[in-house]
Amino acid sequence: MLQGLTSAGLGKLESDIQLIELASRYGFQCVDLDAKALIDRLGEGAAVDLLASHQIKLGAIGLPVEWRGTDEQFLEGLVNLPAAAAAAKVLGGTRCCTYILPSTDMPSASFMAIATKRLRTCAVILGAYGISLALEFVGPHHLRTAWKNPFIWTVEETLQWIDAIGEPNVGLLYDAYHWYTNNLNVSDIHNLRADQIVHVHINDAKDVPVEEVLDNDRVYPGEGVIDLPSFLKALRDIGYTGPVTQEILTQTAPVDSPEQLVAKSRTAFDQVFGQAGL
Repeated sequence: MLQGLTSAGLGKLESDIQLIELASRYGFQCVDLDAKALIDRLGEGAAVDLLASHQIKLGAIGLPVEWRGTDEQFLEGLVNLPAAAAAAKVLGGTRCCTYILPSTDMPSASFMAIATKRLRTCAVILGAYGISLALEFVGPHHLRTAWKNPFIWTVEETLQWIDAIGEPNVGLLYDAYHWYTNNLNVSDIHNLRADQIVHVHINDAKDVPVEEVLDNDRVYPGEGVIDLPSFLKALRDIGYTGPVTQEILTQTAPVDSPEQLVAKSRTAFDQVFGQAGL
């Protein structure tokens, strides 16, 4: 597995260049970032060289398409998807991620029908560039009732939806936080195949009842109550070898510098990966 970082939880980063430099300095192997923005800033050759010189791989890009909103919003974003996918391919990327909110203001069945067509379209475009689409089920209980109607928040439902989308390059974004807030255990990971998981996020949860865990109140790996060593060992057991990138969403911005926070992340990864024997 590739140990990696997102910008979430790293404070006021100056740019993705700083993220790459800090990730390399502290022994990470990949980062999730906006490939097109990096290429637009540096040019293709310099962007490729920057990653190569720091021995950093592109973990994933985010899906630059608002598939949850109006048709106009969707089409506006869709126009930009080929360029985003092409940029990711130039940087060696093979993954694109988006999240599924567990409730919606639209009637659930209507939203499902519309979103299925939209995500299928996105998957087809990404597939032309050799990129897989990762769908992240979102588990915290408070989001299940944040909008009018319930939608999807479990692994089983997400896999059923992936099957309905029907494109071979669509799989799971498996986040430790959502694994925990769904009350899942290692057997639920063991029931999966490695090829069903496109990307992985790692983070930790505070010691409160699971029903009270907030999506934007996460802590660093090893600081909370999630059994992350077992989570990682289960991923290893099924043969997952892709990125495991840290994503720490917080209610207030961290006060420490990005370098202090990356150093803290390094210590956290060493702890939980070491406990997992990885």
